[in-house]
Amino acid sequence: MSSPDIYELGTAPVTAHCFHKNKLIVCQNTNDASIYEYGHSNYKLEATLKGHDKIITSIDFAPKTNRIVTCSQDRNAYVWTNEGGVWKPGLVLLRINRAATFVRWSPNEEKFAVASGARCIAICYFEEDNDWWASKHLKKPIRSTVLSIDWHPNNVLLAAGSADMKARVFSSFIKGLDKKPTPTLWGDKLPFNTLCGEFSSGRGGWVHSVAFSPSGNVLAFAGHDSTVNIVYPGEGGNHTVINLVSNHLSFRSLLWTNESQIVAAGFDCVPVLFETKNNRDWHFSGSLDIGRKKISQTSSVLNRFKTMDSRGELENDVILNTVHQNTINEIRLYAGSRENVTHYSTAGVDGKVVIWEFDPSQLVADLSNLKV
Repeated sequence: MSSPDIYELGTAPVTAHCFHKNKLIVCQNTNDASIYEYGHSNYKLEATLKGHDKIITSIDFAPKTNRIVTCSQDRNAYVWTNEGGVWKPGLVLLRINRAATFVRWSPNEEKFAVASGARCIAICYFEEDNDWWASKHLKKPIRSTVLSIDWHPNNVLLAAGSADMKARVFSSFIKGLDKKPTPTLWGDKLPFNTLCGEFSSGRGGWVHSVAFSPSGNVLAFAGHDSTVNIVYPGEGGNHTVINLVSNHLSFRSLLWTNESQIVAAGFDCVPVLFETKNNRDWHFSGSLDIGRKKISQTSSVLNRFKTMDSRGELENDVILNTVHQNTINEIRLYAGSRENVTHYSTAGVDGKVVIWEFDPSQLVADLSNLKV
């Protein structure tokens, strides 16, 4: 497994990021989003997206239509299109009275979903007659802030994780826009706002992240109770939930790399792997960050005693033995397909964006060298 590519963008936390070809779009805890043209561990600023009044909370890129969507604490979202080399914002009518928290394009890029603190999810679609993006709301039975969302491959089903300690699967079918979806394990009759499933870890803790498997037949969600939960849908609503209790701090983001492996990251500052051999027996496999060797400096007995006396510590070492030095906020697909991820990226509170290689053939060998 090769060394990760590290982009140190500054000391400000990276609240959201995404990649497209040789472009990195990132928000560094400000009202603006920056577009960088990057190479191997180097980058230069190409453009800045200005328009929001408060911190941008989420960014997503639509590769087929070459559009960027951003949402912010100012309760607004903008769709950015490149016209003559200049990125211009398009109006989105969210109709929410609390902060927008998360945004993702649908697989066919004809609509996008915006989560919010208004206990609803805005499903946005373009109205050519008015030249703006209108929205319909998924509301019931959400009882608190929606923290994360993820689209099913069929472009209709949407998973959502909320601060009311629930993960849910909704139908976002819009008549006249979406084609009638084929029946799935989540249901066959899917009018707008149909609740296809509601799940909890059983331990409590708001849901930080939700993610459909590449096929859409399995759902994973991570809670603040340090659990990763796997949901297998069944006919008649007889769903099976597998709870994986972790000794790690809670995870903030999940990414399926294939149908049997999930990468998770969060407050422990490292990406870790969960996997299964038979699609049922899930287990924690280890950390994907091999760490960095610390260089120990010899010192005299007198200097060591002075350090212990003045600072109350044995060594003045505040650097973690990990690539990220603070919480990882987000994991995104970087290279490969949804069915077979070869590289993924992470963004953290330490101001770093890191590109990691994911190679299952080398995974076991690398993990066997880890020392806890």
